[in-house]
Amino acid sequence: MVNPSHFDLQSLRVFLLVAEHGSLTKAAEHGQLTLSAISKRIAELESVTDCTLLVRHPRGVELTPAGRGLLEHATRVLDQVNRMANEISDYATGVRGHVRLWANTSSVIQFLPDDLARFLGENPTIKISLEERLSGEIVDAVKSGKADLGVFADNTPAHGVDCRLYRRDELILLVPQSHPLASKEEIGFAETLDEEYVGLNTGSSLLARMNDAAFAAGRPLKLRIQVASFDGACRMIESGLGIGIVPRSTVRPGLLVDRLRMVRLGDPWAMRSLLIGASAAGGLSPEVERLFDFLSRETGEDA
Repeated sequence: MVNPSHFDLQSLRVFLLVAEHGSLTKAAEHGQLTLSAISKRIAELESVTDCTLLVRHPRGVELTPAGRGLLEHATRVLDQVNRMANEISDYATGVRGHVRLWANTSSVIQFLPDDLARFLGENPTIKISLEERLSGEIVDAVKSGKADLGVFADNTPAHGVDCRLYRRDELILLVPQSHPLASKEEIGFAETLDEEYVGLNTGSSLLARMNDAAFAAGRPLKLRIQVASFDGACRMIESGLGIGIVPRSTVRPGLLVDRLRMVRLGDPWAMRSLLIGASAAGGLSPEVERLFDFLSRETGEDA
């Protein structure tokens, strides 16, 4: 049986370098180490694990199944060690609490910058680590403990999460100024389904909302292009590659002067809620509880 105490962090870092670059020589160059030092570290890991971790080829190396397994675990271990070092360093410089906040793109673009600036102004000894993720990933992270708090769209299943209302936003149809729909003040989503759409990437809560609405209308959603951000969607729509649905306040005002046109959606789901959630298991630290209360106190409503 492998003894956990025999693993050396520096050897794991060297192994990650080799896995990343697919070559002992390149790993040595990027790690500023000698080739012999790299080879020695890998040999020590293979001795500790009693497994062959790499297959050598003339132009590089390939991970064995054992090597791929070690890569997954080593990545998690070193990430946790780095987090530990950063947090301990922060405590030494006056930080007294950390909050890991994951949030979807809509909240990061529209609301969180100002809200977090106000919170940190009132709580200068708290550090917030913010990660932008998809709503489904956020809920999973909150439930598993990878995130202390999460901000996500209201159409995301969130069983096991204590949810409160964070903010509401309005979804609008965005079209080029020259598009036939640009003359309308308001339209129903079903009326747009003959058009080709620019949508967000698979997994986004907004795309799921659009697909659900198209299914309810008995029509397919014609996705021509998918992008990772609202800014990318605006640029594609501006170029005439399709129409799109985005939160109203994510559209930069300058684009609406002579390039794009916003059309209101008459569907009830166009007015959506963003929720903030913590693990329903409880046991929140004081700093997490403070941020949870701060971000939900605008409405004071339970979701």
